[in-house]
Amino acid sequence: MMPISNYFFLLTISLLRLISETKAAGEPLFIDCPNNTVTYTPNSTYADNLDAVLASLSSNATASAGFHNSTAGRGPPDAAYGLFLCRGDVSPATCQECVTFASTDVVERCPTSKRVTIWYDDCMLRYSNQSIFAVPDLTGGAFLWNTQNVTDVSRFEDVLGGLLRDIVNRSSIGGLGKKFATGEANFSSLQSIYALAQCTPDLTTPECNSCLVQANSNFPSCCAQARGARVLFPSCNIRYETYPFYNATAFAAPPPPVPPPPPPTSTGNGGLSSQVLIAIIVPICVVILLFIVGFCWLRRRRTKKYESVREDTVGDDITTVQSLQYDLATLQAATNNFSVENKIGEGGFGPVYKATVSNGEVVAVKRLSRSSGQGAEEFKNEVVLVAKLQHRNLVRLLGFCLEGKENILIYEFVPNKSLEKFLFDPQERGKLDWPRCYKIIEGVARGMLYLHEDSRLRIVHRDLKASNILLDGDMNAKISDFGMARIFGVDQTEGNTNRVVGTFGYMSPEYVTRGQFSVKSDVFSFGVLVLEIISGKKNSGFYQSDYEDLLSYAWNLWRDERPLDLMDPTLEGTYSRNEVIRCIHIALLCVQDDPDNRPTMATVVVMLNSYSVTLSLPQQPAFSTRSRTGLNPPKLLESDESTSKSMPVSVNSVSITELDPR
Repeated sequence: MMPISNYFFLLTISLLRLISETKAAGEPLFIDCPNNTVTYTPNSTYADNLDAVLASLSSNATASAGFHNSTAGRGPPDAAYGLFLCRGDVSPATCQECVTFASTDVVERCPTSKRVTIWYDDCMLRYSNQSIFAVPDLTGGAFLWNTQNVTDVSRFEDVLGGLLRDIVNRSSIGGLGKKFATGEANFSSLQSIYALAQCTPDLTTPECNSCLVQANSNFPSCCAQARGARVLFPSCNIRYETYPFYNATAFAAPPPPVPPPPPPTSTGNGGLSSQVLIAIIVPICVVILLFIVGFCWLRRRRTKKYESVREDTVGDDITTVQSLQYDLATLQAATNNFSVENKIGEGGFGPVYKATVSNGEVVAVKRLSRSSGQGAEEFKNEVVLVAKLQHRNLVRLLGFCLEGKENILIYEFVPNKSLEKFLFDPQERGKLDWPRCYKIIEGVARGMLYLHEDSRLRIVHRDLKASNILLDGDMNAKISDFGMARIFGVDQTEGNTNRVVGTFGYMSPEYVTRGQFSVKSDVFSFGVLVLEIISGKKNSGFYQSDYEDLLSYAWNLWRDERPLDLMDPTLEGTYSRNEVIRCIHIALLCVQDDPDNRPTMATVVVMLNSYSVTLSLPQQPAFSTRSRTGLNPPKLLESDESTSKSMPVSVNSVSITELDPR
């Protein structure tokens, strides 16, 4: 007779499977539906575009990879972007059923929200009015866990940790068109642990690995000792249970095909064999084909236009974005001939205007000043760079104009202008409570991580500051102004220049004194920015008591165990003590004098999102040299100036490059 404990175990498994099937059929696991933020109205353009996207997703739900994305409309705010991801072990029929159901269910549950992500047991579906393709997204996720706990916690965690690391690595590499992996490990002689990890296939291997590592790092804090748990992010998910919850045979690799027997060779009387004839004819055909292709390429190259805007430094041609080109007459009409009434700001290299183009879309037009430091090279640099960058925390390039002496960039319109306005304007400062400040800090960190490690190129911004952080309608941070950004090779970590450009108070000491810049230069600027957000005071114009710069003031408060004295009083009543102290701690680590002691942006993102990470003790930061007599310091660049001015420095003529595995 079967023991009662075994009956109970089988009954538990049956109930869990029944619950899982019920959720897959109707009730979602979790839904991220911010109805109170970005909304739309029925019968609007966005509603029509969303219907088209959902119909496309439903009709493509039998895709072999269990993943598909679709777009309708041209650009925000009316364009709709959608995708679905089915669990890697479900059949195409099950995927079709789940996605079709989700396409109608999600609109009923979120009838007005433009940005929604919904998870079921067999699939995930999401849509937005901003591009969500090939962009790692770890926001708006959920943690789910089994209420039953394990007994031998230490043994369970050891086995689980090894299993999760294994499936994270295998899922990141992917196979069969999917970034999906499962695994099993013995926890005891009678019990095993089963785990599953998956990313959307449009992520790169490093992006998938980073997403899953972050998801995995949440288990100790959210689900310690639980028999089963899962973390759901829009771009990845990971799950473990003490029962087999996936179909292990559904994605087994097919057996290798049996090679066909070689064709028989036949020869005529004294003639050549077919193999010999093939060996003679094929090379001749290949040579002729190559000659034709080479001739056509040379002829096309002679007639190619726009040679004047070739971009030699990065190996890409600006003509690859010719579809984004606007004509000058259109922009003049949209801005009322660049009238003062349409001017919304002054960038580092010229004024910025608000414009409404022919399709009704509101955009920001950046007209580069002819007298600015940004000439043709900087203009081409910004266009080629920004056109390739797609991230929710970077301002998005919509187009450009090159006519006569006009160099114009067209960006998405960001209604709340810059972070500088909210930080240093007494009338606007009260609109920033601590949750919004923390959201901005996280957004800037994710955007800089994308520039440093996750984009197609390693990019050093070199002018990160409050005025270059724009805020959209939801107060999401968007990094802007890439005119002085520099592209690094994959294995390059440092560079030298004899033209130091930047903004006083944000530049790292090695950049100011030696012209040496790297990703750690941006980390230094990020640390200064975080201290400014917390204190509400500008580093370049700071003066309080015996302290003449913000960094030294923050350091002394930290050393005296009074870090919260740095906080702006307007944040009182809204802040989290632990979050503020942790942000100050991270900022002091970022502004240390030695670049090697500063964390990378990848480490900063982990430290901001996981309290299980132990922070090292900061060293004394790099201080700006100031006089205590009340006189202003000698200025390298004015605090409100951008990169349009430069300061010559003496630098070694040898550029430093180090190997850094990514």
